[in-house]
Amino acid sequence: MSTDTASAAGRVTGPPPAGWEEARDRAYAVGLAAALPAERRPLAETDGHTLAEPLTTRTDLPAFPTSSVDGWAVRGAGPWRVVGRVLAGGTPAPLTEDGTTVEIATGAMVPEGATAVLRVEESSRTADDLVDGVPRPAPEWRTPGEEAYAGEELLPAGTPVDPALIGLAAACGQDTLLVRRQPRAALLVFGDELLTEGPPAAGRVRDALGPAVPAWLRRYGCQVRPADVVGPVADTLPAHVAAVRAALAEADLVCTTGGTMHGPVDHLHPTLTALGADYVVNTVAVRPGFPMLLARLVGDDGRVRFVAGLPGNPQSAVIALVSLVVPLLAGLAGRPMPVLPHATLAEAVPGRGDHTHLALVRLDRVANTAHPVRHVGSAMLRGLAGADGFAVIRPNASGEPGDRVPVLPLPLLPGERAW
Repeated sequence: MSTDTASAAGRVTGPPPAGWEEARDRAYAVGLAAALPAERRPLAETDGHTLAEPLTTRTDLPAFPTSSVDGWAVRGAGPWRVVGRVLAGGTPAPLTEDGTTVEIATGAMVPEGATAVLRVEESSRTADDLVDGVPRPAPEWRTPGEEAYAGEELLPAGTPVDPALIGLAAACGQDTLLVRRQPRAALLVFGDELLTEGPPAAGRVRDALGPAVPAWLRRYGCQVRPADVVGPVADTLPAHVAAVRAALAEADLVCTTGGTMHGPVDHLHPTLTALGADYVVNTVAVRPGFPMLLARLVGDDGRVRFVAGLPGNPQSAVIALVSLVVPLLAGLAGRPMPVLPHATLAEAVPGRGDHTHLALVRLDRVANTAHPVRHVGSAMLRGLAGADGFAVIRPNASGEPGDRVPVLPLPLLPGERAW
């Protein structure tokens, strides 16, 4: 896509901003087209990855009839003579005679020839030491294939790997999983006005995004090392070009903070031009966060890399992250496009004209309601720290109490699900 150009009067012109939903779709599509390669990893190393092939089971589940209770595997009518015992992990001999039984533990293999399993708490012993009782009508064992049949597809490619999936894979007899390589991300912080320690003073402000954005990226499945976070980068074009080029040498995704407009020290656009990048999205019709961007670069090795330009204002930067970077990462991982949950507005939320309004909200998950929060200026973080996500108010509309609206959730702790 074309880069911005300067008019004769020095005013920057370019294509109109993308609609917010269109921008998400573009980001997902380019990510999916550049989906990261698959690698086979031991089960213990797959948490947080994404399946690159369907999860199937190598055997029936269960693979053999297993007792669901402690008791007696019996043959024929009782009372029964005890001829043995079978524990979990053992292979019992068949029951070949009516009137016989073996003691059986929960999870143990039911012997061939058994006609029922009698619960131990519902059994008794006769005077001549036979087992007596009445088995329940329903079988007290799990039959082969009750959970799954050998070769059955249990979960599709694109499913995120979590502890439950890992446990299921182990039960299926899998020792490894074919998963997508996790994306490597870097962060470049732009702005000579930024401090990296201590309180704001003398016209300089504390950098809030350098410490925060890597944590967001990790929760979305990226690998970010401390060495991958660089800044503040000097506010010169050569410094920006050198920093972005160095980060792209190893990272699949380079996020930058600040410099997405066209001010006297905003060098991101000239940097992308110098590096031969193509814009996927260049500004989005959303408030806050309008001057976000996503660019695509193809290296000499043919490898596709991405630069996500996050605005310098903290809340706008997070909106850019969840609007563009999250769909991009879903595509790179081969996951489906994230589907937004809905909630009912508890209070009115104003519209923002012909732009989408992303309004910070706190969610009541019992009532499934969204409550707007305070301190939501583009440069503020207080409201963000107490919010669960953003209510999506469509262009040329406003949100009224009782309206059902999409909610763009913020990530919780690793492994937790927002809804």
